[in-house]
Amino acid sequence: MPKILIADDSIAVRKVAERLLIEAGFQVALAASGEEALAYLAKEQPDVVVSDVIMPDKSGYEVCAFVRRQAALATTPVLLISGIVNDEVTKQAESCRADGVLKKPFQGTSLKDRVFELLAKRQEPPSAAVISSHPAQGPTEESPLPVLGDHRQVGLQAPSQLNELERQLQMERTRSEELSMRIADVTAQLVQAKELESQLTTERERVSELQQQVTILEQQVERIPELEATVKSEQDVVNSLKQALLNSQATLSRVEELESSLNAERAAAEQLVQQLSDLEQVSARVKESETRLADHQHEIAELQQTRASLEADLLTERKHASETVQRLQELERAAARIPELEQLLAVERDRNGELTERALEAEQSAESATRRFEELVRKLGEIAGLASQLGSGKSQT
Repeated sequence: MPKILIADDSIAVRKVAERLLIEAGFQVALAASGEEALAYLAKEQPDVVVSDVIMPDKSGYEVCAFVRRQAALATTPVLLISGIVNDEVTKQAESCRADGVLKKPFQGTSLKDRVFELLAKRQEPPSAAVISSHPAQGPTEESPLPVLGDHRQVGLQAPSQLNELERQLQMERTRSEELSMRIADVTAQLVQAKELESQLTTERERVSELQQQVTILEQQVERIPELEATVKSEQDVVNSLKQALLNSQATLSRVEELESSLNAERAAAEQLVQQLSDLEQVSARVKESETRLADHQHEIAELQQTRASLEADLLTERKHASETVQRLQELERAAARIPELEQLLAVERDRNGELTERALEAEQSAESATRRFEELVRKLGEIAGLASQLGSGKSQT
């Protein structure tokens, strides 16, 4: 059974991906952060790695680069997932040699289809490597044709030369992989350098603005005593604005991730709504079973009353037959009806027994439905608790 590693800091995304892949017949391992994914990859060798792009400690690009640096994991497919897929994300995925980028939340069977595609691509037999060599030159005056003994010597040396060529080819491949990883690291550093240059330009503009303000303040040095209080208040406002700007930047960096998490939470909420609908249907069935059970019990009570009435009538008839001799004819007619009454009584007893069995079966069905309903209610409570924990976690964030 193929093993899939899912690395994402959102518990909702992890649960949705785990459910989709387990239903497809995969074995799933979960990691809540990039560091946890790297620790798992240091010990295990999954068949496919699915990693979120943005995580608190290590990004998905760093996880992919780690996989490509390991000789045992170098050919393992890596699928990156992101709430926003643009040119920048695609370029960085290509730089770390990821096998693709999938947008989340997942639409239908997109995640399962991509995993199947990567596994099928990995299992394809590699094309035969062609080792280039110099074309054999024809016999010339400088290179005479070898004799039979020379042919034998060349045949003995050919395997060693082939092994040497294969070793050199493997070394070149290893060197090429190292250079590719270095290029990926340099590309990531260049991206960081561009961000730092942009921040430096912004800081220079702010310094220029501050210098202009200082020039104006120097021109108005005579008004320093009057403006000291104003300057102090303005400095407080500037500091508060700087802090608010830093907070806004940190918040904006999390907006995209929160949007993807919100979409995943919506998908999970839809699943919860479906489960609630199923629970309501089960509850309606339980109520219907209880109503049927009450009807059966009422019918049994009526049958018992009828049975008691018949027994009382039969006892009265027998008493009248023993007490009066004069009504012998009536007693004989009553005696002629006794077998019929006994037959009817036997039929009523059989029917009463069947109704009793049905009532027992209805009670057992009601008890089973009640237990299932209580189990569903308990699971719903756990899901609601998990949803409340997620909600409290977002509010704290």
